[in-house]
Amino acid sequence: MSRTVLSRTAPSRTNPHEQGRSRELSRRGLLKAAGGLTAALAVGASAGTAAQAAPATFTHPGMLHAYGELNRAKVRVAAGDDPWISGWNRLTANGHSASTWNPNPRATIIRGGTGENYGILYNDIHAAYQNALRWKIAGTTANGDAAVRILNAWSATLTTVTGNADRFLAAGIYGYQFANAAELMRGYSGFDLARFKTMMLNVFYPLNNQFLNGHNDACITNYWANWDLCNMNSILAIGILCDDAGKYDQAVNYFKTGAGNGSITHAVPFLYDSQGLAQWQESGRDQGHTMMGMGQMGAFCEMAWSQGDDLYGYDSNRFMKAAQYVAKYNLGQDVPFTTYTWGTGQSCAQQSHTAISSGSRGQVRPVWDLLHYHYARRRGLSVPYITAMAESVRPEGGGGDYGTTSGGFDQLGFGTVMYAK
Repeated sequence: MSRTVLSRTAPSRTNPHEQGRSRELSRRGLLKAAGGLTAALAVGASAGTAAQAAPATFTHPGMLHAYGELNRAKVRVAAGDDPWISGWNRLTANGHSASTWNPNPRATIIRGGTGENYGILYNDIHAAYQNALRWKIAGTTANGDAAVRILNAWSATLTTVTGNADRFLAAGIYGYQFANAAELMRGYSGFDLARFKTMMLNVFYPLNNQFLNGHNDACITNYWANWDLCNMNSILAIGILCDDAGKYDQAVNYFKTGAGNGSITHAVPFLYDSQGLAQWQESGRDQGHTMMGMGQMGAFCEMAWSQGDDLYGYDSNRFMKAAQYVAKYNLGQDVPFTTYTWGTGQSCAQQSHTAISSGSRGQVRPVWDLLHYHYARRRGLSVPYITAMAESVRPEGGGGDYGTTSGGFDQLGFGTVMYAK
């Protein structure tokens, strides 16, 4: 059956005020109603449901930012309201958001090994994204033109992402970020969306798919959750950008039942329900990568939410409990820890973490406002540790505000201006 594309202009979101809800909230049903569309709220099954069915119609814009978030930011920034204006000021102060940014496209991008040059790519992606946000919020044509200039330059040039195993990180992180910038510029005069889609399908998706299916020929548990998650994000984003139901389903099904560490039960292996907490897979590794995981899974859930799927609440709010756990520990408080054992390399030789790692504890990453505003405001749930972390980081910046190395560009950021409610 053919799938049509829905460009939604005024989506409504139902806010269920049920604490500790153990059922997945399905936002799939869209009913025609006088003057617009209304989200039909139905009760779905929890973990172990049948294979995902992509939306019959894809919402555009429909990734990290749907119409509602974009319109709210536009109205609130124009009114000078806080915290939106504070978040906006961080955006406009970032050099990547300048309309004078000129792209530096390359045919081959290398991450890992000899000849690394991937910093060129992530700087240009964040410039495209930040200029796209400025265009969407303030309507400044110069910023829209800059975003399109960057996107078109890369789609006309890039043919290969390569390197050592880190090439899979590049394909995942920069794949989903690139697709989000393009989604914001969909329909803009002069943007060659068709050519950009071709680049995403031919350069990024094959590596994303290869990693989730083969894990670089290593033991299935060898790679940390973030490796799976970034590639899941890229496949999901490409599916939405290209109105490709098969890719959308591939990503969501992997989130629910995938064999690797990015799937929800592997990324969050241990539950402490009496405390409302759950242990994150990388907690024994270090806190910087653990917080990166909050940003990666948060982005995945938000993109699915924009298409009518509630993965934030999947399996009795399993991700929310993990985010509470990570936030609580990084606020300086104690959390429980269960020994985590996994197989490494090609032989699956076992290693274990017997205690939570204090490495990079309290690191600042712009990943918390997305989670706070979803759980505390959309859902009306009490998430005190997530909220406190969000307050400590606010107003969130983006790429270029958190250092010049790749870690500062692992998340697109600007959650304050985009998600405040």
